[in-house]
Amino acid sequence: MLKIAITLPDAISGEVATIRYLLANGFDIVHLRKPNASIEYCRQLLADLTDTERSRIVVHDYYALYEEFGLRGVHLNRNIASLPSDYCGSRTRSCHSLEEVVRYKAEVDYLFLSPIFDSISKAGYHSAFSHDELCQAARKGIIDSRVIALGGVTADKLAYLESLGFGGVAMSGAVYK
Repeated sequence: MLKIAITLPDAISGEVATIRYLLANGFDIVHLRKPNASIEYCRQLLADLTDTERSRIVVHDYYALYEEFGLRGVHLNRNIASLPSDYCGSRTRSCHSLEEVVRYKAEVDYLFLSPIFDSISKAGYHSAFSHDELCQAARKGIIDSRVIALGGVTADKLAYLESLGFGGVAMSGAVYK
């Protein structure tokens, strides 16, 4: 099961050490999601990581950093809505409905489905799916190895999510709180 950490949106003191710790202790990929931080902050953070560490980073907010640092990939969102035709890195996307999963899954390497549980890092962001809806989506093959569970994911929920067929989990609040 793929384990992904997502950074908090703001610049944080000591974040290079945090990312290094995550990559050395069970997380496969870190999504650098920094809409509230400058490109300069993100550039310096990436410059302080090794090539090997950067090869496990997916960027959300500044496409130029993907090219500059040879990162793993790019997360499509409102800040990066499309990619150049010659782009060859990993492509990811977030979805907030099962219909979006069906629509976008073929276009990306993996996608996040959220919120599976009540969010830890976003107050008032509640689970959007019942157990029965998730089971039905799994039976239909909507949830599969390319769908990553996001939203309120904690270590005690990993076995349940794996039993539903999720290909991995993404955590932000559980990692930083």
